[in-house]
Amino acid sequence: MANIEKGFLLYIKGMAMGAADVVPGVSGGTIAFLTGIYEELISSIKSVGPKSIRVLFSQGPAAFWADINGNFLLILMLGIITSVASLARGITFLISAYPTLLWSFFFGLILMSSLSMAKQIKQWCLKNLMSLLMGIVSAYLITTLNPSKIDPTAISFFFAGALAICAMILPGISGSFILLLMGMYNYVIEAINEFDIRTLMIFATGCITGLILFSRFISLLLVRYHEATMTLLMGFMLGSLNKIWPWKHTLILGTDGKGVDFPIMQENLTPFQYVEIVGQDHQLGYSLIMASLGMLFVWVIELTARSKVH
Repeated sequence: MANIEKGFLLYIKGMAMGAADVVPGVSGGTIAFLTGIYEELISSIKSVGPKSIRVLFSQGPAAFWADINGNFLLILMLGIITSVASLARGITFLISAYPTLLWSFFFGLILMSSLSMAKQIKQWCLKNLMSLLMGIVSAYLITTLNPSKIDPTAISFFFAGALAICAMILPGISGSFILLLMGMYNYVIEAINEFDIRTLMIFATGCITGLILFSRFISLLLVRYHEATMTLLMGFMLGSLNKIWPWKHTLILGTDGKGVDFPIMQENLTPFQYVEIVGQDHQLGYSLIMASLGMLFVWVIELTARSKVH
């Protein structure tokens, strides 16, 4: 019964990660960190490789499955796929219909998640502070970059997949936003809509390659420089708040494969500038409530995690 409950909770965490990955600017890695599965996720992905293949041929499928923590990865992936398939349309609707309120919720969630991570740092030495600053500046600069234009070749699809999937497992950095910066978002969406098997296979190969290599790198950092890596990841989350600031003015629009407009370049405004420039209600009161709900969500998860430990 305990295993069933644990599997169901992991499935829900996967759904939460999938829902976050649907939102440009929000990373599933943030949710993995928030729900306490980030390090196990990185370790499990890292275990897939030549060593596990040798285990498969020398000890059989059961030993291989145990070696890669297969149950964990399978249940989490099922949750992510379920969420993307069932919630993507609803979340896309909320982004277009209630953007300020939705971004306010995620702003509160990520801010509180960052504060929650700060509690895990035992020593705020110069190295950790520099690592935090590096993460903040790096993520902030990434969110201010202008989209580039890359020709949609096989090589560009491969590298787009590798970079986007790396971003998805980093707290605070969105894979879909990386695709926008590379100028590949529209091409990937078109390949999905047209069910271009060849292009999708190349993109998927890039994703798998990037995931296996990058997970090893992050795992190595967590083992050798745990607190400095944690503060770096915390910095990524804080720096990414620039991207999900609720009051934005769209400067440049793009169009996806279905002819739907989406923002490529935006500038942040104060709530009162938003009213003046965009001409819409800033919904400041409701936005503060939604941000508080995002923070409350993190607090409840923290309390739940503590109760399970004790």
